Amino acid sequence: MGRYVVLVVLSALVLTPIYVAVAIAIQPGARIVDFPALLLPRSVHVSAFRAAFTQAHLGRYLLNSVVVTAAIVIGQVVTSVLAAYAFAFLDFPFKRTLFLLFLATLMVPTEATIVANYDTIVKLHWLDTYQALVVPFLATAFGTFLLRQAFLSLPRDLRDAAALDGFGHLAFLRRVALPLARPSLAAFTVFSFLLAWNQYLWPLLVTNDDRRRTVQIGLKAIASSRLEELNVTLAGAILAALPIFVILVVFQRQVIRGLTSGAVKG
Repeated sequence: MGRYVVLVVLSALVLTPIYVAVAIAIQPGARIVDFPALLLPRSVHVSAFRAAFTQAHLGRYLLNSVVVTAAIVIGQVVTSVLAAYAFAFLDFPFKRTLFLLFLATLMVPTEATIVANYDTIVKLHWLDTYQALVVPFLATAFGTFLLRQAFLSLPRDLRDAAALDGFGHLAFLRRVALPLARPSLAAFTVFSFLLAWNQYLWPLLVTNDDRRRTVQIGLKAIASSRLEELNVTLAGAILAALPIFVILVVFQRQVIRGLTSGAVKG
């Protein structure tokens, strides 16, 4: 019984801020300053969402985030799959040493590379471009590690049998290894999406043009320019967070399976 009480209390602590944000967003701006505040709004108004999407240009920011996030996720999945397969199934000189170097990059904080990356972007004249937002994040050691562990959990006999059937490396990867490693691949895809969608510091540095800024920067701009319209700001935050909630709800089972299958072997 005590366990359920704790779960209910923790759930209330997590859900209360979300409920308050939604309750404020669906009320007219004039009702926000009512005292006492209405915990149960009498009516639903979508004007704040409409204003955030059109007047505050949130639609453009969301489109930029979709483009950037999709490019980063696709790039990270492709590079991680190929690198993980090489480290799991191919034999080449200094294989173990190179993999340790891959893992060592995980200990380097992102902030330590910002100056060098920014200097590179400036020299390439990529400021205010999608390339600046995407290219530095097309590869990740975390994805290589996670998928390598999933590939190592596959029986080695599968590769030998596929070779006898005339499967090359790409055919084996596409038809055998990837389908069997689907939980880990789905989990990594979700994590890649979350990290790319929630980026703030790097997009802020390499974009000055609103036409290239992502939704997190857009939310900051909305909050700064509409201090008296809290409902519009919260409506924008809800719209920006909606894809995250959808992804987590739809893929929560795959995330759990991906982190527990093959992640502790090899």
